[in-house]
This record gives sequence, structure tokens and C-alpha cells, in this order.
Amino acid sequence: MKRRAFLKASLAAAGAAGLPSMLAKAAEKDAGGREFYELRRYHLRKGPKQKLFDDFYRQAAIPAMNRAGISPVGVFSVAIGPDSPTMYVLMPHKSLESFATSNDRVHSDPEYQKAGAEFTNAPPSDPSYIRVESALLVAFEGIPKLELPTGAGAAKSRIFELRTYESHSKKANKKKIEMFNTGEIAIFRRAGLTPVFFGETLIGTNLPNLTYMLVHENMAAHDKNWGTFGSDPEWKKLSSTPGYTDAEIVSNISNVFLKPTAYSQI
Repeated sequence: MKRRAFLKASLAAAGAAGLPSMLAKAAEKDAGGREFYELRRYHLRKGPKQKLFDDFYRQAAIPAMNRAGISPVGVFSVAIGPDSPTMYVLMPHKSLESFATSNDRVHSDPEYQKAGAEFTNAPPSDPSYIRVESALLVAFEGIPKLELPTGAGAAKSRIFELRTYESHSKKANKKKIEMFNTGEIAIFRRAGLTPVFFGETLIGTNLPNLTYMLVHENMAAHDKNWGTFGSDPEWKKLSSTPGYTDAEIVSNISNVFLKPTAYSQI
């Protein structure tokens, strides 16, 4: 009951601060069974702190998150993209309450405190990372839960593509989400573009936006499948439908290619 009261008070404060009203609604209805995702970016310095990060997530953070019911946890490094070295961490949550209480639950874990001491207790003169950014997303209705790739956790060589679509307004952002839910995701699958998750960003930077992740066997498969998608007759028809054209609903697209760490569960 205390946690529920805390969550209710937190959401009331969020609403007062002007955060998306969907956040409060999601707390009451739990987004209709859809998952929530926290996506973190750790900006590191080249050198020994990269190994310290890997040791921390392998030995302390992921085991503690799993004990707290957060699973699977994906950890990725940048293969092609800006700001390297940067590490991405993807954490699925079954409810908004899970997200709201996750830090306290993980940080109070005695095994986490012991195994992660070197990382968490780093002095200001030698910090473990430069900065960490975090975004909260809610899964699309068309793909309500994270889809674990075949061979996940087996150190199989794969490429993950993380794409973000920004829109000029929330109305346009919702229209692009509608486009994915009603047809575009199905065309992705038919073209061989394998999704991991699709999420509407509730809290983060460059709002409004949506973010999704695809997995590819390699860059050759990436190029082939995107080519198949681009030439699909249904995609050509959908993308030229009034109300669904990029000029109307998408103002910027960015993507980064990631590779999973040896200990990533995704």
C-alpha cells in the first residue's frame, strides 16, 4: 500500500510538472497489458572504466535486476554511431510501478551492494562513467511485449538497429504510431525486418518521438531486408496515404547500430 501511495503521489507531481498525461493513465490501467521500457545510455571514457562497466553489469546489476523481476536485460555497445564509447541498457517492466520502484529494489539488494561496490563507490576524482541518460517508453499496442531474438544470450553475432522517429507535434507522433500498429509492423515482418520492441517515449529527450529496435543477422541481411521493405507494394501504398506521409508526421529519423555484450540477455 505504501508503494501504491508513493506511486500515486509521484504521478500527481509528474502531472503538475507538465509530463505526458498518458503517464498517469498508464498507472491506473497498466497500459492494457503493454510493457514499459527503460532505455539507458552510459557515456564512458576509453580505458579501464569500460571493463569496470562490463564487470558491474555482468556480476552485479543484471543478477540483481533479475532477482527484482526485471528480465531479460539487454546491454549493448555502439558498433556504428556517435559518442563512442557509449553503452545502452534496455530493461523491460511489466508495470509502471515496477519502473518507479526498480532503483530502490535493486540498490537495496545486499548481493548487488557487494558485487557492485567498486562501480557504485567510485570517487569523484575517478568516476565510473561521465553521465547516464534514461528514457521511459510504453510498448505499442501492435507489439505489446518485447520479442526475444532467437539465440539471445548465446553470444551469437548479431546487429541491433535502434531507430528514433521524431515528430513536430504529439498529434503527428500518435499518427505515426497508428501507422505502425495498423500496417507497417506487419510489412516489417513480411520483409524480414525482425522487431525486438516498439515504444512511445513518455519521458526523454527530443520529444515527441518513438523508438524501436530491430535485430539483423549481419549488415548484408540488413541491407537486403530494408530493400525488400522499401519495394513492398503495400508499403508504397501506405506511405503515400494522406495523413501517413513522412512530410506530415515525421520530422527527423536517427539510428544507431549496436552489438550485444557477451553477457547481454537480449
